[in-house]
This record gives sequence, C-alpha cells and structure tokens, in this order.
Amino acid sequence: MFKLIVLGIISGAFFSTTFVLNELMSVQNGHWLYSATLRYFFMILFLAVILLFQGGIKRLKEVTNLFLQNYIFWIISGTIGFGFFYALICFAADYSPGWVIAASWQFTIVATLFVLLFFGKSFPKKIWFFSSIIFIGVCLVNLSHIDNFEFLTFIYGAIPVLVASFCYPLGNQLIWESQNGSNTKVPHIKSSLLKNSFNKVVLMCLGSIPFWIVLLLIFQPSLPSSSQVINSSFVALFSGVFATTIFLYARGMAKNSDEIAAVDATQASEVIFAMIGGFLLFGNISISTFSIIGLILIMLGLFLFIKYQNKSKI
Repeated sequence: MFKLIVLGIISGAFFSTTFVLNELMSVQNGHWLYSATLRYFFMILFLAVILLFQGGIKRLKEVTNLFLQNYIFWIISGTIGFGFFYALICFAADYSPGWVIAASWQFTIVATLFVLLFFGKSFPKKIWFFSSIIFIGVCLVNLSHIDNFEFLTFIYGAIPVLVASFCYPLGNQLIWESQNGSNTKVPHIKSSLLKNSFNKVVLMCLGSIPFWIVLLLIFQPSLPSSSQVINSSFVALFSGVFATTIFLYARGMAKNSDEIAAVDATQASEVIFAMIGGFLLFGNISISTFSIIGLILIMLGLFLFIKYQNKSKI
C-alpha cells in the first residue's frame, strides 16, 4: 500500500504542471481548446515513440488492432476520461488561476467514491472520513484566498472543474472494470496489452480523437502561437505521459476499492505542487494560516489512509 501512495504522490507532482502551464498559456491569450487538443496530439506522438522502443512496429500494430476491436468502448472511455475531463480543465484556466483549479480539482477524491458506488463497490465508512479530511483541507486552501474570488470565477472556473472531477475517475474506472471483467455491463477486454500502462493511455488518447475533432469544428479557433505549442508539449510529456502512466500503473496495482480510493486521494498533493509552481512562475502565491492548516489536513488524510490500510492487513 505504501508503494501505491508514493506512486500516487509522484504522479500528483507531474499532474500539477497542467494547472501551472495552462494558466501561463491563458495569460498569453492561448485558446483553451488548443491547450487541450495539442496536449493529446503530443501525447500520442510521445507514446508512439515509447511503444516503438518497447515492442517495435509490432507493438503499435497490436495496440491499434486492440483499439479497432473495441473502438466503441475506447471512444466512450477516452471521451469521458480524457476528452470531457481535460476540455473542462482547460476552459476553467481562462477564469481561475492554476492553484484554484488544482484545489477545486481535489473534489475528485469525493467524486471517486460516488463513481465506485455507481459500479457497485463498497468500502468502510472510514474511507469517507479520510477523504473528507483531505477535502476540508482543500477547502481551507481555497478560503485562504477568498478575497480573490469573483462570481464568474465560480461559474466558469469552479463548476467546470467539479464536473471534470467526476469524468476522470469515471473514465479510469471503466478501464479497470474492463480489464478485470468484474462488471457484466462493461465489455471484458482480455489482453495482456492492458497490463502495460502506456498501452492503456494510448488507447484512451485514440478514443478521445473524435471528441477533439468535433470541438475544433464547432469553435474553429485561430492557430496557436509557438509558445502555446511548446508549453502544450511540456504538459503532454509531464502530465499526460509521466503522470497519467504512473497513476494508471498504481491504480492497476490496486486490489480492491479501498486501495483504488486511496490512490485517487493522493492527487490532493497536486495542490501543494501547483502552489509552489505558481509561486516560482508568477510570484503571486501567499501562504496564510488557513493555507497551512489546509495543507496539514491534506497530509493528515493521506497518512490516515496509509495507517488504516497497513493496520487492516495485520
């Protein structure tokens, strides 16, 4: 369990680059849709290179064939888990600073529990309690900067992120259900390829392509600047490739719903990393008493997850 928590926190550090760099691209007047679509364009390129090193052309063909055999499932899971999720995150970046989005995003800790309940999972009430501690800590971090909030920030910044917080765990859980064959309503995809996290990320990226094409046809934004292209490539590498792969690897190692919820809860560490990144890049992050208390609660919630899991195995 300790290994799962560590991997989750590492992925949280890489994920935090999304919030900081998206804010930077927004400040530079980059369209939110290109911040989203370019990320997945570069992700596919980076992951294709990785797969070539792992298994050559044969691996690329195997993954492509697996996608075509179950293309409806991958389009659905990719659209929900990658498409809706990241489109909403990038849209919110036009109205809220990176640390606000990172903090609001932590609602996914609670959203994950509802997603697991939707799929018929069950876990002790203590899991709800630990998640609540983390979420309260996140709320305190937000409240410490309440003076900076405006009505539009809530409508266009917070609400899209809250919706996205359900989309990401829902997409990931669809993959978990399919891989484990534990749900009759989700197709059981029996393939050794799904044991490799890179393969799963590629499959979800491919599944999100129709969604991005539709959005581009609807909004038809002007061409992105060179800096937006470069920053999107960094987001794709750090958050899309490194963070997502590590996160899915840790989630794939989870043996039950308790451990899945614990891995997802480690994403609360993104708040800390986003605040540090925002300070280094923009110099506009102030640490107040509420912020410190909130960060302590976040760490306390993570500690209780670890302690509870270790104790339950004795």
